[in-house]
Amino acid sequence: MTLRHVLTPHTKELSPGFTVRRLLPALAARAVGPFVFFDHFGPTEEHPGDNHDVRPHPHIGLATVTYLFEGAMLHRDSLGIVQRIEPGAVNWMTAGSGIVHSERAPENLRGITRRIHGLQLWVALPVASEQVPASFQHAPAADIPVWKDGVTTVRVLVGAFDGLRSPVKTFAPTQYLDISTKGGLFTLPGDFGDGMAERAIYPLDAPLEVDGEDVKAGTIAVLEPGNDVRITSTGKARYMVIGGAPLDGPRHMWWNFVSSRKDRIEAAKVAWANQAMGTIPGETEWIPLPER
Repeated sequence: MTLRHVLTPHTKELSPGFTVRRLLPALAARAVGPFVFFDHFGPTEEHPGDNHDVRPHPHIGLATVTYLFEGAMLHRDSLGIVQRIEPGAVNWMTAGSGIVHSERAPENLRGITRRIHGLQLWVALPVASEQVPASFQHAPAADIPVWKDGVTTVRVLVGAFDGLRSPVKTFAPTQYLDISTKGGLFTLPGDFGDGMAERAIYPLDAPLEVDGEDVKAGTIAVLEPGNDVRITSTGKARYMVIGGAPLDGPRHMWWNFVSSRKDRIEAAKVAWANQAMGTIPGETEWIPLPER
């Protein structure tokens, strides 16, 4: 049996009129490797006057990984970094001991009809790295290694695949792949190095067969570790692979905070309520601490 679980999404409204499909965490699987959170947003059409910006909010103990298929977003954070995010680029924000960021539509797109489509994932940091200083990495689309065999294309967003390695630096063995195929069979090697033991497949736009088992688009197939996996599609398909070394212990998650220690989450609540986690230059809004 190749599939350990198949996870289905639930919807979550991040800002008025802007919903995502959330697949992690789930009751059946709290994490896949270090990945503890998986949101898929779009594809949606935005119109002039729409405001689905995500206002300034905090994080601790994790790294956010943002990846777009369509559209653009503007990242700003309390380190003073301003980065436009476009399709194919990988944006890895390490929250560590604490960071504040916002995600907004770029100014030049606000007055036109536009589309937005992408993923945001969270990676829990190893216990020894949970309190590292916050930092930000941007890997442009042109810097992402690409593997091809004439039928299947693999973009190595994070980690390594068949000798290719992403420029994104991680704190623990992690793999994140964007795979496109014209159809037919692709074998995902079971031995993918770096001490990694957990993986999952997310079909974006078409169903797949995973070792003969049907997996619908928009669901996550969590794999049993260690075996080569035969992935088949009847036509064009795009899917993501996530995985890595298992977490080095349980994690607590509350709102935007992830930690191995509850007291750090309680301290972050107090700090954010008192606006003591830093500010973003040029930003005056902020998302209040939830009541629950």
